[in-house]
Amino acid sequence: MRNNSLKFLLLFVWSVLLAGSALAQGKMPDDKSKRPSPPATVTAPNFTIEYSRPSLKGRKAFGELEPYGKVWRTGANEATTFEAKKDLKINGQALPAGTYALFTIPGEQEWTIIFNKTAKQWGAFKYDEKQDALRVKVKPTKTAAPVEQFTIAADKAGTVTLAWDNTQAAFTVK
Repeated sequence: MRNNSLKFLLLFVWSVLLAGSALAQGKMPDDKSKRPSPPATVTAPNFTIEYSRPSLKGRKAFGELEPYGKVWRTGANEATTFEAKKDLKINGQALPAGTYALFTIPGEQEWTIIFNKTAKQWGAFKYDEKQDALRVKVKPTKTAAPVEQFTIAADKAGTVTLAWDNTQAAFTVK
């Protein structure tokens, strides 16, 4: 009986290790396009934005999934990056050329758009306000129709719009 218990224990431990290894490998595919929140890029003449696109999947985005008043990575997975190819003005405020993490603090009446000097980071877990290069305030508005998958768009006039669920927030880049 003792021998059977030992065999069972070894089999159980081996199964747990094997399952854990398979889970870890399937958790975040190396091919970013296979992630549940796939990557996207917005390219404009003077800037590039790289981000991941989470989906609602029946959830409410702002105030629940992404709490009001908390720093958000402005997408999923790695922090969204904003590369300014030359010195720019964001809503009239100077932003030097460089690559930044693009964070936001969503609010019901106002959003804060943040350009942080630490571009390479996972999410907003190690966000450090002291590394902010620029913060601008914007007013969120309702979208014309619900947006299932988070989307960042830039028009020819230099307006960047962040849209998800029934909310959008925009800032200008000149």
